[in-house]
Amino acid sequence: MPDAIEIVEADDELWQQYDALATRSYGHPVRDITRLRPHADIRVALRDGRVIAGGLGILAPQLFGGAPVPSALLSAGCVAPEERGAHLAVDTLAERLRHLRDQGAVLSTLWTASNGHVRRLGWEAPVPVFAWSIATDDLKRSFTRKGMPVEHGRTIEADELQRRLARQWNGPVLRPDWWPAWIDDKQQLTTYRFGPERSPTGLLSFAMKRHERHGMQLTVHDFWAADEETAGEMMAFLAGHHTRAPVIHFRRSTLPPYPALLHRLHRYRLTAEAWHPGMLRILDLQGAVRLRGWPDDIDIAVPVDIASENGETWDHYLLEVKGGAGQITETPTGGEVRLTRRQLAVWYAGGYRTAAAARLAGVTTRSDKVLNALIRTTDHEPWLPDHF
Repeated sequence: MPDAIEIVEADDELWQQYDALATRSYGHPVRDITRLRPHADIRVALRDGRVIAGGLGILAPQLFGGAPVPSALLSAGCVAPEERGAHLAVDTLAERLRHLRDQGAVLSTLWTASNGHVRRLGWEAPVPVFAWSIATDDLKRSFTRKGMPVEHGRTIEADELQRRLARQWNGPVLRPDWWPAWIDDKQQLTTYRFGPERSPTGLLSFAMKRHERHGMQLTVHDFWAADEETAGEMMAFLAGHHTRAPVIHFRRSTLPPYPALLHRLHRYRLTAEAWHPGMLRILDLQGAVRLRGWPDDIDIAVPVDIASENGETWDHYLLEVKGGAGQITETPTGGEVRLTRRQLAVWYAGGYRTAAAARLAGVTTRSDKVLNALIRTTDHEPWLPDHF
């Protein structure tokens, strides 16, 4: 009979075992396990005192409707190769989430290449994710510097700009104070700010890696622009690296879903590569609705049916949004719109921009009018530029 498995919080010795296991499981060191240790909740699965699985979680707010919503950001999950196939990942993940929920998380987000696996567990991708590459000479032909001031390095004002712009989207992490230093160290980023010194309008960070033959590879990680003029200046600044970097790469989900790049190109000679997307799950329905930001000018009450946690039954609710506040309460009668838990996550993030998009995703309704009203409650678009 196999030894019993125990899932516990990692102490110093277990953390070191987990770090070594992650290196063996991923095939390379996972440096975040060391870097994030002061900020993360680390849980490991033990058999006979030996770590056979683990993962870390960060409790941090994500912005939805402009408001911070406590979220469990999951990362670096792994299972020993010789232990795979016994649902250990599911059990470890559930235990990691349980502790983060106890600390206040009402949502959970993760990046994973195993999309099918986490979809079965209730996560869904609100929006497609792409990485972009463009020849630097093509960028240079399409964008021209206009003389906007540019300064090297982060400042408090630049980080405040990033937080302010992040509130315009659904999904960005409201970055804790330690976040920028962690990312800069992890990716070896070079950062520039654009606009007036005390009130910048742009923040640009990128990594440079020496090319094996000549020049360098330049990959953009942070691209935050307050307006079209600033975005154009930032593109032109990147184009100024044409003598050393033949191609500018924008890391997956770096560019927000607006046409700062595409619509101003002289020619469409760029490459888009689809990546595994960020996945969202709602852990606490009432808490997520209550804490989220909502439009001030909407006053609706929509009866909705939402699949139960196990997906076997439908629960009835009344969603009410009024004066910038929202609540959802159970009711005895059926609703006008029916959503699975995964569809609920997409709606919550603003992933359905039209009723047609929702219907094609499988959302059912008795009334297109009601469905349109439900969609209008989430007026921000989804974008998760943060990686963890």
